[in-house]
Amino acid sequence: MRFETPWVLLLLAALPALHLWLRRRDRPLCVDYTATGDLAALGTTFWSRLRAMLPWVRLLALALCIAALARPQWGQQVTRIYRDGIAIVMAVDISSSMGALDLRIGEEAANRLDVVKETFRGFVKGDEDGAAEGGGREGDLIGTVAFARFGDNLSPLTLDHDALLLALDEIGIVQIAEEDGTAIGDAAVMATELLQRAGAKSKVMILLTDGSNNAGNADPAEAAAAAAALGVKIYAVGAGTRGTAMTPVRQADGDTILVPTQVFIDEHTLRNMAEATGGRYFRAEDEAALRAIYEEIDRLEKSTNVAERYQRYIEGYPALLLCALLLAFGEAALRTTRLRALP
Repeated sequence: MRFETPWVLLLLAALPALHLWLRRRDRPLCVDYTATGDLAALGTTFWSRLRAMLPWVRLLALALCIAALARPQWGQQVTRIYRDGIAIVMAVDISSSMGALDLRIGEEAANRLDVVKETFRGFVKGDEDGAAEGGGREGDLIGTVAFARFGDNLSPLTLDHDALLLALDEIGIVQIAEEDGTAIGDAAVMATELLQRAGAKSKVMILLTDGSNNAGNADPAEAAAAAAALGVKIYAVGAGTRGTAMTPVRQADGDTILVPTQVFIDEHTLRNMAEATGGRYFRAEDEAALRAIYEEIDRLEKSTNVAERYQRYIEGYPALLLCALLLAFGEAALRTTRLRALP
């Protein structure tokens, strides 16, 4: 809580003197009575005690009015206003080959997509297991694109990273054969379109795949040239071991079996795309290497002064004024009715 005009509270120091002046001004008149002992024997009643409290009620009402003039405020929420910073789009391959079980999360075998999602979470959040050493990408605009044969804008550029990661958790390997494939060029075009609309100082695309371009309409080299022209830097990542990897394959009867599959990543194309935009190409053969890649990207693309935090406040003076008015009206009503003094 804070006071917008705290100097008004200095008026509270005048209340004791005001109270003494009011008591002297409102001192009741004295009358002669021959049997004061009889009055003393009557004792005090609830109403007599209440009437003695009326000056204090009036004083409390004045104190609340002064406090209301000082405008107490309570913080409601922290809001971030995006300034010049970094806009990042993660374009992740979800083709069937990303289901290959050649990577691990800890001691457990995991497919490539699950490892990619886990390490990307660390890059964004900067948690204790994540890659971002500087506390994550807080303040940066981040979006995601998923692609196989077709691209899908999974999340627009946003500062709401929790919502972004929830959307990322929902994606999985494509299950329909007609949608399988690897449209690297189309994915780069879609990610570039997202970044083009961002008013960011720096624009970064993380393009992660485990294959070669075999679908889509856009040529990867042309897509990279367009990205470079629009100031988008591509960091390309090839995910997967070398040689063969056990890959789940669905049979005609619906069963899934593991089949050793030759790993082929078109590193030449990915490297050329990255170099054409001033970025870099990385090869991730295990989870640790993928985390190290995110650490390297985090060091290369540091953001400074990208977001401004400010506190929104709720005004508290209406409640104080209401309480003061209720006390003042109550005091005046009692003083002129049930607790009226004569003469």
